[in-house]
Amino acid sequence: MLVDTHAHLNFANFKDDAPEVIRRSLDGGVWMINVGSQYGTSKRAVKIAEKYEKGVYAAIGLHPLHLETGFGKFEEEKFDYEKFKELAKSPKVVAMGEIGLDYYWKPKTKRKLELFKEKQNALLCQQLKLAKELNLPVIFHCRMAHDDLISLLRGRGALMGVVHCFTGTWEQAQKYLETGFYLGFNGLIFKMDVGEIIRKTPLDKILIETDCPYLTPPQEEGRNEPLFVKYTAQRIAEIKNLSYEEIANLTTKNAKKLFKIEKN
Repeated sequence: MLVDTHAHLNFANFKDDAPEVIRRSLDGGVWMINVGSQYGTSKRAVKIAEKYEKGVYAAIGLHPLHLETGFGKFEEEKFDYEKFKELAKSPKVVAMGEIGLDYYWKPKTKRKLELFKEKQNALLCQQLKLAKELNLPVIFHCRMAHDDLISLLRGRGALMGVVHCFTGTWEQAQKYLETGFYLGFNGLIFKMDVGEIIRKTPLDKILIETDCPYLTPPQEEGRNEPLFVKYTAQRIAEIKNLSYEEIANLTTKNAKKLFKIEKN
């Protein structure tokens, strides 16, 4: 079996056929964690997960690009600590995520950029506080901000999580690994030169994901889905010079350990 540790079947792209995609994935031996990016998508992830006895789980959080900053590039909202805490009462919630920092879409002026970063930083600190209170691991989103995220996390103690869709440098990867974090890889490994990072990353710190409906691997066309996580596992097996079965078993073991999902 495989675990897609970062899916979005709670997004509108799957509003008409999420049950069929989930059934197809489960029948193919793929479990999944549907990850929220706003309160609404987080709540939907929980509702979806609660329909299944096993194999489907949820993560809840406010993505940095959906924070109310006044930038206006994306639909924005304020972070409501208590509402997210209430969502986390479901036993199907296995992580806070996706949360983090994103400097890709940003204001142009220096002062607005400073405020933009300050608000993202404050939001992340709030959500890390909630994760610690709930004893949940964290699914980090980080784009063009790894050094700031590493700096913010330094000295925060016993915090577990994964840096999803990792595309940083090996030096940055080392700092995450030294802190105990996992690295998540998806279809981007077919487009970006991350082979050396995968080779150097310990087997017990690798997770696989799709980020569906995005980042469809080249073996498929159109919308991505959890079942396609097998291609990432196959590619990692090639890079590590191991069998597909070994990578499947190891990454599944890692996912179950980090997210404390049942063993059968």
